[in-house]
Amino acid sequence: MKWIGNRISFVDEKNYTTIVIVPEIKAWQKSVMGAWVGMWLAIGVTVLTSYFTFKLGNQEKIAVWVFMTFWAYFAYRVTRTFLWLMWGKELIKIDEAAFYYKKSIGRYGKSIPYYLENIKKMVVDMPKTGSIQYVWEASPWILGGERLAFDYGQKVIRFGRKIEEKEAKLLFNVIVKTIEDQLKRRKAN
Repeated sequence: MKWIGNRISFVDEKNYTTIVIVPEIKAWQKSVMGAWVGMWLAIGVTVLTSYFTFKLGNQEKIAVWVFMTFWAYFAYRVTRTFLWLMWGKELIKIDEAAFYYKKSIGRYGKSIPYYLENIKKMVVDMPKTGSIQYVWEASPWILGGERLAFDYGQKVIRFGRKIEEKEAKLLFNVIVKTIEDQLKRRKAN
C-alpha cells in the first residue's frame, strides 16, 4: 500500500488499482458536528411534541409545518455530513474495463462503472485560495469540494472531496497513468 498524504491510499496490483480517500480526520469537527446533529434533532422533537401538546390555531399549525419542512431538509443534510465525517470514504477501482467509483458510508453505497474509452478530459479543479468557494468548501458542514473531474458523455463526474492541491495533483498523475496503462494492456490483448 502506498500513500498520497494522510488521507489517500492506493494499491497497484497487476490487473487493477484501488484507491481509497477518507475524509479529513479532526476530532473537534466530529464532536461539533455530532453536537449539531444532536441539537438539531432535539429541536425537531421539541417542536413536533409542542404541535401535538398545545392547542394551536390554523395559522400556527401552518407555521409549524413550514418550519418542520425546512427542519427536515436540514436534518437530512446535517446528518448525512456527520455520517460522512464518521464513516465515509471514496473508493476507486481501475481495471481494464472501467473506472469504478463509490461514495461509501460504512458499507452503504453503490459502485458506478465509467468505461475507460468514454472518459475524456480529466482535470484538477482547485478553487482560488481565499475565494468564497474555497472558504465555503473548506467548512466542515459541507460535503462537496470535489477536486478532480472528468467528462463522461454529457456529464461531468467529480470526486476527491476536500483534498489538498498537492494531493490532488499526485492523485491525478496516478489515475491518468493507471488508465493509460490499462488501455495499453487491453489493446495488447
